[in-house]
Amino acid sequence: MTRIALFLATNAAILVLISIVFKVFGFEGILAENGVDLNLQALLVMSAVIGFGGSFISLAMSKFLAKRSMGVRIIEQPANQAEQWLVSTVKHQAKQAGIGMPEVGIFNSPQPNAFATGMSRNNALVAVSSGLLQNMDDDEVEAVLGHEITHVSNGDMVTMGLIQGVINTFVIFLSRVIGHVVDRVVFKTARGYGPAYFITSIVAQIFLSIIASVIVMWFSRRREFRADAGGASLAGRTKMIAALQALQRGKEPKDLPGEFAAFGISGGLGTGVKKLFMSHPPLEERITALREANQ
Repeated sequence: MTRIALFLATNAAILVLISIVFKVFGFEGILAENGVDLNLQALLVMSAVIGFGGSFISLAMSKFLAKRSMGVRIIEQPANQAEQWLVSTVKHQAKQAGIGMPEVGIFNSPQPNAFATGMSRNNALVAVSSGLLQNMDDDEVEAVLGHEITHVSNGDMVTMGLIQGVINTFVIFLSRVIGHVVDRVVFKTARGYGPAYFITSIVAQIFLSIIASVIVMWFSRRREFRADAGGASLAGRTKMIAALQALQRGKEPKDLPGEFAAFGISGGLGTGVKKLFMSHPPLEERITALREANQ
């Protein structure tokens, strides 16, 4: 809760600062002179409510959506030795990391992968794919679990939700400002909103969302290096490197569907411009970072 409160306070301060800047530089007056009757402060507040509201609703529903969309089967009573080992390993690592015991689940997928999600450090879900259990040995799976537990202990799900909220706020705000300006100044709409406002706002929002995705994915990639380091701390650096190498030996990695892509142990490959939209750094870069960590 402290992380959320500080983040919201920081972004409230940013909104206030932007309002002050608009007043100091007379942006509202310039818009008014050109017939743009736009209350920037009200628009900022509305954008923040929509931007953060969507992120927090998504975060609050993340465990439910994971269970339904990914078909995650929660291990309530281990049915075999493998499930018992999985639960006990997560329990041990959660205790080491100082977090509450997450729910532990398995989802059916031939692709070796795992993810963590949840509203808080003490109310999380850690799930692994059937392909991960079939294609990795215990040491490698232990390292993958350590990686996901680190995501939880670092509060990465909340952090990414807050970052997405900030980005959403400014995408909504700027797209509406651009729509207003084009509608009033270029097409001279006198009252209400003309077609130009809606069309321009939609086009601007799509364009700005693409740029915003680059920023969010950059944060996601930085966060993966930290989770790898945490996995190395919990399970051992050799095991973490071995787990990443095992992912390299598998088939071409793919992102998890939808919002869970950023929370998997591995993601899709990309070259050139596509690398800007990758949720995970290339596996080779992650392995190199671990090898160089203690040099």
